[in-house]
Amino acid sequence: MPTVAKATQFLADSDSKAFDLEHRRKIRFNIGKYNAAVEQGMTWYRDHELARARAAYRKSQIINNLDQYLLQWEENFTKRGGKVIWAQNAEEALREIGRIVQRRRARTVVKAKSMTTEEIHLNRYLEKNGVESVETDLGEYIVQLNGERPYHIVTPAMHLSKKDIADIFVKHLKIKPTDDAQELVYTARKLLRGKYTSAEIGITGGNFLVADVGGVAVTENEGNARLSATFPRTHIAVVGIEKLIPSLQDLDLFWPLLSTSGTGQQLTVYNTVYLGPRQPLEKDGPEEMYVVLLDNGRTNLLAQPDKREALQCIRCGACLNVCPVYKNIGGHTYETTYSGPIGSVITPHLDGMADNKHLSYASSLCGACTSVCPVKIPIHNILLLNRQQAVNEHLNDKEEERGIKLWLYGMQHRWTWGLAPLAAKKWVLDRLLGQVGWSKRREAVQLAPKSFRQLWKERPKK
Repeated sequence: MPTVAKATQFLADSDSKAFDLEHRRKIRFNIGKYNAAVEQGMTWYRDHELARARAAYRKSQIINNLDQYLLQWEENFTKRGGKVIWAQNAEEALREIGRIVQRRRARTVVKAKSMTTEEIHLNRYLEKNGVESVETDLGEYIVQLNGERPYHIVTPAMHLSKKDIADIFVKHLKIKPTDDAQELVYTARKLLRGKYTSAEIGITGGNFLVADVGGVAVTENEGNARLSATFPRTHIAVVGIEKLIPSLQDLDLFWPLLSTSGTGQQLTVYNTVYLGPRQPLEKDGPEEMYVVLLDNGRTNLLAQPDKREALQCIRCGACLNVCPVYKNIGGHTYETTYSGPIGSVITPHLDGMADNKHLSYASSLCGACTSVCPVKIPIHNILLLNRQQAVNEHLNDKEEERGIKLWLYGMQHRWTWGLAPLAAKKWVLDRLLGQVGWSKRREAVQLAPKSFRQLWKERPKK
C-alpha cells in the first residue's frame, strides 16, 4: 500500500473504531481486568522501581554490546549441538525455514505464540508451500480460525467476547452453540492434542536468549510451547537479536517483571530454558534444534544511539494497556505486527520510516507508556524523535510542509500578517488546522477582526 494511502487508511480506521461503542466496551472490560490484576501484582514487589532500574541497566548493557553477547550466546548454544541461522531479513528467515521443512518433508507444523513469526508472515509462507501451520496458543488459534492477525502482543484475542469466540467455533469447527467457556477450551484442546504428535516440526519464539548458557528461555501459561518443542523431531525457535540477557541468573529478575507487567502474575505457569537438541542421556526433546536470529531492521534502530533503547523491550504489553489511543482505536487499526506505543516506536525502523511515520503521531504523549515500562524505555520521547526524523528526511506531506513554512515565515516576519487581509489569514489557519483534523469534531477557530497591535494602538491615551 502506498505511503499516503496507508496513513489515510489508518486515520479512517481509527475514526471508525473510536466510535464503535461495542468494540470499546469489550476492550475496556478486558483491559480493565488486566489492569486490576497488574495493580495487585505490583503489591508483591518490595521495591518495583529498583527492579525496573536493574532491568533497564542489564538490557542497556546488552544493547550497547550486542555483537559480543550474540557471539557468546552462539558459541554456548552450538556446543550442545544446536544450529544457528543468522537472518538479515524476513526473506532470508523464510528461505532457511523452508529448507528445513523441505528436508524434513514436513506436512504439519505446530506453532507456539511468537510475534517474530508474525513479523515475517510465516503462516502465510508455509500455507503457500502446502504445509499446514497450526497455532497452538488458544488466543492465537482463535484469531487464526477467524482469519485475523493478533490484536495484542500478549493477548491476541483481547477484542473478542466469549460469545464472539463461541460463534467462531460454531462457524469453523461446526460445534453446537454454547456459552460454556470450559467446553470451548476443551474443544480446542481435543483438536490440538493430535496435532502435537503428528507434526514433524515445532516452532516457537523466545522471550530471552541467555548468553552465558546458550539457552532460549520461553515463558507461557498453557504449556503449548513445551508440547510444540518436545513432541516434533525438529524444534525451530525464531528470535529477534535484541532478546539477549547476560546470564541465567538474570531470569530471576526478568521473568517476574515480564509476568507482572503483562498479566499481573507473580510468575507465569510454565517457564522453560531450551539448551539445544536432545542429549545422549536425555529421554525426550527434539532430535535437532535450530534458532533463527532475526535482524529484520533491528540494526537500523541499533545504529541510532538516541533511539536504540527501544530494543530493550521485553514485549510485556503494559504500554498498550495504559495507552488512551490504543484503548480507543484497537490493535488491528495499526496494520502492523507490533501495535500500540512500542509498535509505533519500532515499526518505522523495522518496516521503513516512509511507510510508517504516521504511527509516531498516534499518541497523546501523555507518558503513561513510559511510566509503566518495566525496562524504563522513554517511549514518548522516542516517538518525538521519530517525528523529528520524518521531518528531517522530508517524509511529511508536502502541503503540510508548505503550510508550516508559511506559518514559520509569518512568525519570524510579523509585519507580513499585518499586510495580509483577514480572509487570507483565515485560509492559512484553516489549512494548517485541517492538516491535523482540528475542525472535524470542533467548532472552527475564529480570527479576531483586529490584531492585538491594532487594538493597542487604538486604546485611549492617558
